[in-house]
Amino acid sequence: MPSALPLADPAPLDGLLPASVAEGAAQRNFGVYLHVPFCRVRCGYCDFNTYTSDELRGAKRSDYAGQAIEEVALARRVLQTAGLPERQASTVFFGGGTPTLLPADDLIAMLAAVREQFGIAGDAEITTEANPDSVDAAYLLALREAGFTRVSFGMQSAVASVLATLERTHDPERIPLVVQWARDAGLAVSLDLIYGTPGETLDDWRASLVHAIAQQPDHISAYALIVEDGTKLARQIRVGELEAPSDDLQADMYELADELLEAAGYRWYEVSNWSRGEGSESRHNLAYWQGHDWWGVGPGAHSHVGGVRWWNVKHPAAYADRMLAGHSPAAGRETLDPETRRVERVLLGSRIREGLPTSELTAGGRTAVAGLIADGLVEPGAALRGRIVPTLRGRLLADAVVRRIID
Repeated sequence: MPSALPLADPAPLDGLLPASVAEGAAQRNFGVYLHVPFCRVRCGYCDFNTYTSDELRGAKRSDYAGQAIEEVALARRVLQTAGLPERQASTVFFGGGTPTLLPADDLIAMLAAVREQFGIAGDAEITTEANPDSVDAAYLLALREAGFTRVSFGMQSAVASVLATLERTHDPERIPLVVQWARDAGLAVSLDLIYGTPGETLDDWRASLVHAIAQQPDHISAYALIVEDGTKLARQIRVGELEAPSDDLQADMYELADELLEAAGYRWYEVSNWSRGEGSESRHNLAYWQGHDWWGVGPGAHSHVGGVRWWNVKHPAAYADRMLAGHSPAAGRETLDPETRRVERVLLGSRIREGLPTSELTAGGRTAVAGLIADGLVEPGAALRGRIVPTLRGRLLADAVVRRIID
C-alpha cells in the first residue's frame, strides 16, 4: 500500500455511500482488507504506509485492534444503509506493515469482528502477511485455530547480501523453519520474493528461486524492485551509493523465474504470481484484479465498492482520532464513471491468465489484437476464443500491451 494518497473529493464524515453502489452487488464478491501499519524497522526500499515505534507520535500499537474493530462495525452500518445485500466475506487479508508484530490475540479479535459483522463464508480464504522473524510455531497455531487459512511470508531473497541491501532483518536460513511451522499448523504458505535489488546478480536470483521452490510453498510471488521517490533507496541511488536496477537484468530475472517455477509445477495466474495446484491462487488479490468489492480497514487503507473508491487518513494518530470521534476515517474518495471502470478492467484483466474478454475493448482496441498476436504479445488461441491472454513476452511488456488495446 503506497504511502502517498491520491487527490480527490472529500469523503463525508459519516462515510455514507451513494445508493448506486448496490447495483449488481449480488454478482460481486466481498472481501475485507485489514492494514496493520507497524514495522520493527523501515526497509530502505519501502514506500508503504508503515510506521516504526519512533514514528507513531500519539498513537499506541496496543490500541490498534480496538480501533480497527470500530471501523469494521462502521463498514457494516455504511453498507447496510446503502442498501447492499447481505454478503459474507469471501476473503480476509491482513497486510502491512507487519501484521504479526501485533499479538496473535489482536489479529484473532479483528477477525472475530469481521465474522460478527458480516459473517465469513465457509470456504473463505483468510490470510496474514508475516516477516519470517515475527512469528513462532505457537503464534501460527493460534492463528490456524482461530480460522486463518494462509500465511504469506516476506522472504524477498535467500542471499544475505541482497537482504542487507534491502535492510531486511531475517536470516534466510529461517525460511525452512517458519514454513514447516506453518505446515504443521495446517496453514497454506506463500513466499514473496523481490528481484532486481542493486548488486543482485542473476546467480543470486537463481539461488533465491531454488531456495523458495525447495520449501514447496503453495504460492510464490515475484516482484521487480521499484525505486520509489522519497525512499532511502532512491536517495542512495541518486548520490551514487548504489546502482539503479537494470531493466534488462530484471527482464532476464523474470524469464528465469517463469522457467524455474513452471518446471517445478507452478503456473502463473497473474504477471507476478504463480500457484501450485488448483485453488492455490491468492483469491483476495484476484478479487482486486477482477473488480470485486472490498473494504479496507486501517490508516491509509483503500476500499472499493460498486464503482466508488476511497482511502483513509494515513497516520495512525489521525486514524485513532477519527475512530474516537465516531467519524469515518476516509480522507477522500472518487466515483468512477463507466469509461474509467472499463479502462481499469482492461488494465487489470490483461494481467491475469484468465484473460480479458475482447468485449471490454473498443473497436480500435479489437483492431489492435491482430498486431499483438503477430508481435507475439498475446496468445493466439485465446484471442480466437475472445480473450486477451499475454504470452511470456507480453507479460514482460504488459504496459505496452495495455497501451495498444486501451484506445
